[in-house]
Amino acid sequence: MDAFLEGLMTSLQPINIMWIVIGGFLGTVVGMLPGLGPATAVAVLIPVTFGMDPVSALILMAAIYYGAMYGGSRSSILLNTPGDGSAIAATFDGYPMAQKGLAGQAMALSAVASFIGGIMATAGFIILAKPLSEFALKFGPAEYFLLMLLTLSAIISLSTGRMVKGFIAMFIGLFLATIGVDTQSGVYRFTFGIPHLSEGLEFLIVIIGIYAVGEVLYNFMNIDGDHKKEKKKVGKIWFTKEQWDRSKWPILRNGPLGFIIGVLPGAGGSIASMLSYTTEKQLSKHPEEFGKGAPEGLAAPESSNNAASVGALIPLLTMGIPGSGTTAVMLGALIMLGIRPGPLLFENQPEMVWTLVNSMFVGNIALLIINILLVGLLVKILDTPAKVLYPIIIMLAFIGTYTLGYSTVDFFLLLVFGYFGLVLKILDFPIAPLILAVIVGGDMEQNFRMALTSSQGSASIFYGSPVAVGLIVLTALSLCYPLIIKAFKRRKQQTE
Repeated sequence: MDAFLEGLMTSLQPINIMWIVIGGFLGTVVGMLPGLGPATAVAVLIPVTFGMDPVSALILMAAIYYGAMYGGSRSSILLNTPGDGSAIAATFDGYPMAQKGLAGQAMALSAVASFIGGIMATAGFIILAKPLSEFALKFGPAEYFLLMLLTLSAIISLSTGRMVKGFIAMFIGLFLATIGVDTQSGVYRFTFGIPHLSEGLEFLIVIIGIYAVGEVLYNFMNIDGDHKKEKKKVGKIWFTKEQWDRSKWPILRNGPLGFIIGVLPGAGGSIASMLSYTTEKQLSKHPEEFGKGAPEGLAAPESSNNAASVGALIPLLTMGIPGSGTTAVMLGALIMLGIRPGPLLFENQPEMVWTLVNSMFVGNIALLIINILLVGLLVKILDTPAKVLYPIIIMLAFIGTYTLGYSTVDFFLLLVFGYFGLVLKILDFPIAPLILAVIVGGDMEQNFRMALTSSQGSASIFYGSPVAVGLIVLTALSLCYPLIIKAFKRRKQQTE
């Protein structure tokens, strides 16, 4: 208790509040830019932390991290262009809300959902840091493979009426994830003699190409028609009571879900937000509204992915295991600052841990204020004429892509996936299964092969633990759920 109070007082020092606000604002801005996620922001700002007090440096990096989780949804809602992988789910209903003239309400709802998810996760950090870190150790390669399989099956189940197309999209994504040198055998796969592809496809190029460039190309086809006839409105800056009533329980349900998934090393905000979205669609009384501007379809993943960012700090601090790409960058920075994450950190430097925890409470409050204040400014983007806005989006897409690998080859890949995204949109293919497969495909393959190697080729490892069996059952239920609901509705109509 003494360490907790000492951490609270340290986090409230003016210098640390200043770092919280600066880090949160920078994270929000960087999170909005296509291709520049929290990992890039933390990496770029590592030199700034040299010479800083280690506690202040840790606070700054954490503020940038969860600030980017807030910011990633801004461009998802306004431009249908996710800032990073964890913000993809915000495009599903956030962008349709903006198209209906509800951009201000969508952004306010997103900020409040992220705030509540972050606060819940921070409280969970205090109570469950030790037990959850021990539970995460029970996840071996087989369990991680099954967790990713569950995520893919859940996102496919959303493709109601288009499940065949959903499976096709997923397999295309898994194929794209195999491009590059096989890390176990050293074999070059589908590189077509292009050296740049030997390292595999950067999934953010696929995301930016399909979502940003593809959306611009699709809208550009109708730029002289629809966009002259109507001008989008930004709507109110605050959400309505009805929107809040539909969103409050999804927010409260998915904050803990995202936190638990964030604790699992390698899972991350993408899986957390996708699972939250699919869960809420299956629980919703209005599943037909999902993808068309359902407020709970935006609120649930926003609560979840922000909570996941807090959860990812648990394996980092308790075991020295990075739970995401960003925490991997933070691990390197902490070691350079002389901080050794692990079980002894809680015993040797408890004041540092509790200062970080309390700074998260302060940071989430600051980010809520920052993001609400930015709503009025950001929604003005929608007032920009389409012929001006679309080239700006393309420019940001190219800048974001170039900063990923500083290679002009990525420009050509961006255009290829942009046109591919246009074709998918014209043919009415669901994009989410493809994107998620690209994100988790590499890790999914490696965990599958590691599981088989460790069991000497025996498939029993995939059902040899209670966790694995539970994941298999959930996967089967997620695939069968649409069929069960359809049969139930048919029977109900017959009885009526």
